[in-house]
Amino acid sequence: MAATEHGPLAGVRVVELAGIGPGPFAAMLLADLGADVVRVDRPGGTGGLKVDPAYDLSNRNKRSVLLDLKTEPGQAAVLDLVERADVLIEGYRPGVAERLGVGPDACLARNPRLVYGRMTGWGQDGPLAETAGHDIGYIAVTGALGMIGAPDGPPAVPANLLGDYAGGSLYLVIGVLAALQHARTSGEGQVVDAAIVDGTAHLTAVIHGMMAAGGWQDRRGANLLDGGSPFYGTYETADGGYMAVGALEPKFYAEFIELLGIADQAPGRRDFDRWGELRALIADRFKQRTREEWTAVFASSDACVAPVLSLREAPGHPHLAARATFVDHGGITQPAPAPRFSATPGAVRRPPARPGADAAEVARDWGLPPFPQESSV
Repeated sequence: MAATEHGPLAGVRVVELAGIGPGPFAAMLLADLGADVVRVDRPGGTGGLKVDPAYDLSNRNKRSVLLDLKTEPGQAAVLDLVERADVLIEGYRPGVAERLGVGPDACLARNPRLVYGRMTGWGQDGPLAETAGHDIGYIAVTGALGMIGAPDGPPAVPANLLGDYAGGSLYLVIGVLAALQHARTSGEGQVVDAAIVDGTAHLTAVIHGMMAAGGWQDRRGANLLDGGSPFYGTYETADGGYMAVGALEPKFYAEFIELLGIADQAPGRRDFDRWGELRALIADRFKQRTREEWTAVFASSDACVAPVLSLREAPGHPHLAARATFVDHGGITQPAPAPRFSATPGAVRRPPARPGADAAEVARDWGLPPFPQESSV
């Protein structure tokens, strides 16, 4: 099959009701994979984080129309889009979309095959469903935040990657694609309730299994994969940089201590009572050279050691550069679409959508009359 420029979701139409955070990122992922995503922006913006639209990468590969959902013409225009769409994504608090006249009942009445994706932190029901929240609170109550960090310090905050984007956006996309498959085989649409607390809890499934089997302690910094092991963690270098070590398997560990230069001094890796001594030995050795020097030592080895790079440094890493993991589009260095497809590769096709800039184009392409007056920039 010949490769295309459009991605595996070419032909899928998505309506995104503008919001912030995990909803827009999920819609971006669908757009990166080729879906035709029309973002319905509201007059005055979405509130929350203020980002110049030209730099809001969560809106790349999308088109935008500007509609006031508090007016009947705005609601009617959204339902016209819904009638021609495969998917709708919204991230309001429970009940808000219904009050705006674009809830699941109204939309599925217009288009029974529609996949209606709902992105929230707490979910559509439960005692906290109506309350405000952010990533840090969602991952806190699922036990995920409490797993991260040093044993003698507070939990470490993993930006908003774990809750918003992993437990939220990715699970919404999984749900939407599964429901889309069901709709295409049965003709039946449905609502996808993607809650960050549900997705983040689901991410801890393997850890729960290990804990039940006695292989994981319910405290941070005490386990094989949370920094408790001296050969799975980070170490400071002479210049204040850091190296990440993941030498779990015996053969990788053997190569690690050999290249580090401590093979003749290191206690046995399974001598748990001497792990403190081993950690101190590794730390002292890493402090004797710079990050660049250690990177050269471990380059192309199976010791499972890598430099800890900053966001600005990452695109220049030789492996990422060779794979074009980052691309430059419109003067902005940004991650390329992922994952990769052999026959239908995704691509960054359009810069971030500016609110309302594509109203005429969308109306033409979707076979709609001109949008109400507020749809113009």
